[in-house]
Amino acid sequence: MPEIPDFAATASLIADPARALMLTALLDGRALPAGELAYAARIAPQTASSHLAKLLAGGLLAVETEGRHRYYRLAGGDVAEALEHLSVLGPEQPIRRKAMSDKARELRHCRCCYDHLAGQVGVAVTQGLVEHGYLVPAADKQFRITASGNAWFGSIGLDVATLKPTARGLARQCLDWTERSHHLAGPLGVHLLSTMCKLGWLRRSRESRAVQVTPRGWIELRRQLGIDPVSSLAA
Repeated sequence: MPEIPDFAATASLIADPARALMLTALLDGRALPAGELAYAARIAPQTASSHLAKLLAGGLLAVETEGRHRYYRLAGGDVAEALEHLSVLGPEQPIRRKAMSDKARELRHCRCCYDHLAGQVGVAVTQGLVEHGYLVPAADKQFRITASGNAWFGSIGLDVATLKPTARGLARQCLDWTERSHHLAGPLGVHLLSTMCKLGWLRRSRESRAVQVTPRGWIELRRQLGIDPVSSLAA
């Protein structure tokens, strides 16, 4: 009898519609109580408890206890990234959706994907870097940093030579779950977000994964990467 792939158990956990809705509700980085996750999944609280126990046992969720309350969140960035990739598999289906909330629009516009820039602005920044010849898409979902790219990153205070690649590379293409286009991840993406915040171009929210582009940031992004704030805000 052939061995069952290691990911089979995890895949079966995600495949359940109610659990998939719960996991999706947690993609914005917040920790939510069981009641809110039950509402998101359109199931009874008792049923939700059973699903949450399975997701915890499967390593997809972590739980925090505060007083009598328990709050659930995704177990880590790897789980969020896997879910974001799975969300774009298969053909797009025309489905009825409620109008996006202000919070959802904010997160779609500009957010941090745990440690790097994502959303419409994240994709626009990455496209600007490619169009200016600072990054070149390469095999295995990587970006190659050009000589002019090294110089540009250095000009904003980011010394690429000091960055240490991970096992997955230095500059990686991460598929954005709302935009269905790639944004920059890996150590270069992490330090680019940090550098832009230090420069005052971006401001991270303390309450969520939302990121705000400052007036100065829009000026610099337009001047240096040709990013138009109007087109970046388009739905």
